[in-house]
Amino acid sequence: MGGGAAFLDYDNDGDLDIYLSNGHQVLPAARDGERGRNRLYRRGADGRYTDVTLHSGLGDPGYGMGVATGDVDNDGDVDVFVTNYGPDSLYLNNGDGTFADITSAAGAGVEGWSASAAFCDFDRDGYLDLYVTRYVDFRPERRCTGKAGAPEFCGPRSFRPVHDVVLHNQGDGTFRDVSEAAGIASTLAAGLGLICLDVDGDGWQDVYVANDAYPNQLWINQGTGEVSFQDEALIMGVAYNLHGQAQAGMGVIAEDLDGNGAFDIFLTHLTNEANTLYSDMGGGAGYRDESGASGLGPSSMRFTGFGVVAFDTELDGDLDLFIANGKVNVARPVPGSNLPPPWNTLPETNLFHLNDGSGRFTRSGGEAGVLVSRLEISRAAAGGDIDGDGDIDLLVGNLLGPARLYRNDAPRSGNWLSVRAYDPELGRDALGARVSVMVGERRLERQVTTASSYLTSHSPVLHFGLGEAGKVDRIEVRWPDGSTEVFPGTETDRAITLRRGEGERTDG
Repeated sequence: MGGGAAFLDYDNDGDLDIYLSNGHQVLPAARDGERGRNRLYRRGADGRYTDVTLHSGLGDPGYGMGVATGDVDNDGDVDVFVTNYGPDSLYLNNGDGTFADITSAAGAGVEGWSASAAFCDFDRDGYLDLYVTRYVDFRPERRCTGKAGAPEFCGPRSFRPVHDVVLHNQGDGTFRDVSEAAGIASTLAAGLGLICLDVDGDGWQDVYVANDAYPNQLWINQGTGEVSFQDEALIMGVAYNLHGQAQAGMGVIAEDLDGNGAFDIFLTHLTNEANTLYSDMGGGAGYRDESGASGLGPSSMRFTGFGVVAFDTELDGDLDLFIANGKVNVARPVPGSNLPPPWNTLPETNLFHLNDGSGRFTRSGGEAGVLVSRLEISRAAAGGDIDGDGDIDLLVGNLLGPARLYRNDAPRSGNWLSVRAYDPELGRDALGARVSVMVGERRLERQVTTASSYLTSHSPVLHFGLGEAGKVDRIEVRWPDGSTEVFPGTETDRAITLRRGEGERTDG
């Protein structure tokens, strides 16, 4: 199921470093202490990466799954939460290139089999809380078979489902498990991907969880000042697909894919299920399954999708999609795979879809090159601008193979702008802020987050493709506390930082 991947600037030098989580072919109790450790790579001024794991202290020895990044103590340095099959870990950034394991002292340990995690400020107290999806109560001794009786990897329904975990940041360096009080402990499922977003526009961060073989959850924040949620996935139309089926939810994103100013939800799924696009109908009316009309469903039928990244490949002003694929069920050996059985039945090529600007997608083939031609068992996928040239590059985590770092060299059809939304009072990036860039009659929307895709974390810096526009007219920011500021326009092809308090307040 693993492993995870992250783009992060852990040393605050302005470029993106890489963190990779590792599992192993055997469970933790039967393996040595080094082979499966996670790895941190620092990007140097020459664009090359150096393994700094040993010095950094981030070589978590657990059976690695996902990565979440966020500044838990508001000191300006990004901290790291690692999910595992087994105890999770929280690492505090010391600000000198090293990390301290504060899991026990902070009360941030989560047991069981965790998957994706996200830092979000659920009660708007200025400190980042943590939502952790958990998969199943795995029993290694369980043996499963396929329809023909041959050995097969067990599916999620072979084990007892579990509930997710919410940890509330107390603001004093400790966390408290509020899963029961928050209302999520009574729902049992097999959680994998998740996103934080403000679905109903009330200024409070909600959570959408992609579940494997169980209905998805849309936890609406009740906005009481306490961490409290209510699941409204069913009434909002995002629990099941168009046919009323629960699917094998893996990766998930929330982005404005059709350019109407609302955040749509896209999920990756198992072979023959089709990936699903839930289009936001606006006005609080919920979502509509547009998987078929968008072209994203039919093209994914024979693939098993995991990580997903939405990014403007050629900077024309709309968001394209990259999907990392890799089967989970034993089948016929894949021609060209050099992996041993049964792993040689799982590799797939990845998918890349170009957006026509209206939320209709076309699958790209040869023009995407190695991005969609390699046969690998891919899982995590993250996007980030590694070389500062304004377009998004891709990081992909693979099973039984090397991680891949893909530099975006696609021909450009437009200009760009990258935006960092920063809160000087908190001393960190404003996770949960919504940024709107106005270019003529167009309004481009993004949300500040580090969590999306599958087992993945990425930079909170937002990237906008602007097409042929030579300038941005103005920028609006709705900050996590609900206040709104307008910032003046700017020239294109540059990176800017918007600081809370320096814009013009428009909310009175």
